[in-house]
Amino acid sequence: MSPPPPQEYTLDKVNKRLHLSKVKHNKVNESGQLLLFHLGTSAWGIYLAITEGYLSAPSSLWEDYPHTHLTFQMKFFYLCQLSYWLHMIPELYFQRVRKEEVPRQLLYIGLYLVHIAGAYLLNLTRAGLVMAVLQSVAELVFHMARLQYFTNPDRQALFGVWAVVFVLCRLATLTLAVLVMGFGLSRVQRQSLDMEHGVFNTLPIRLSVLLSVCAPQVWMMWRFINFQLRRWRQSRLEQAARRKVAVPTRPAGARRRDTGQHENGLIKSEDGSSPRTRKIRSP
Repeated sequence: MSPPPPQEYTLDKVNKRLHLSKVKHNKVNESGQLLLFHLGTSAWGIYLAITEGYLSAPSSLWEDYPHTHLTFQMKFFYLCQLSYWLHMIPELYFQRVRKEEVPRQLLYIGLYLVHIAGAYLLNLTRAGLVMAVLQSVAELVFHMARLQYFTNPDRQALFGVWAVVFVLCRLATLTLAVLVMGFGLSRVQRQSLDMEHGVFNTLPIRLSVLLSVCAPQVWMMWRFINFQLRRWRQSRLEQAARRKVAVPTRPAGARRRDTGQHENGLIKSEDGSSPRTRKIRSP
């Protein structure tokens, strides 16, 4: 749910102080809200993963499947996630998001809803929790870097930190998906489709889930690599342009002039006096 007090007392003051444009104003509001949401998701998810023992025993992510018996905090975590992303759909209208931004925002919201609801309905809540934490950590660092950039465009150090965290989280999510879907669930005892007892452990379902997790990760990595390459080329062009401006070029027919002055074919020194001519003795 959107947190109105921080937006009213913090984000609006930042926008008024920085005199941002309407586009940047909307981005600051968006990053401020998502920063708080991903901060809470990361802290809550890490606490659940530690208390439930998922980090100390990774095999518990697929053992005893199906995971139908959830603790109150685990169930409440998923309900909060679903309610937040569902409320973001009408929020696009109330925030008066530009029409060009609506498809991107709907895709962003839809990916969250599909993965969170899928993990909850297929009783893959343990693996879904860890993947949600990985995604929230990467998003948290990104929105911190973007807010820092809007407050001071010269400070972009956090974007480098975000790039490292982003790649690590993508690799960790891919590894976890292959480990759980490819190796873990294929070795548990219940290899069947039993909707009454919440068992969805068949090869087609596992492959579908694996594809639905890996495809967005590969797509995000592809966009990230293209963005970094485009940014690298742009910086190279800017550096080359600065070198051309810093080093002045000589005219084509220019010659190096002597420090003295020329007058009637004789070289004079800087004070204007002609050098004394030496007498040549006759042989």
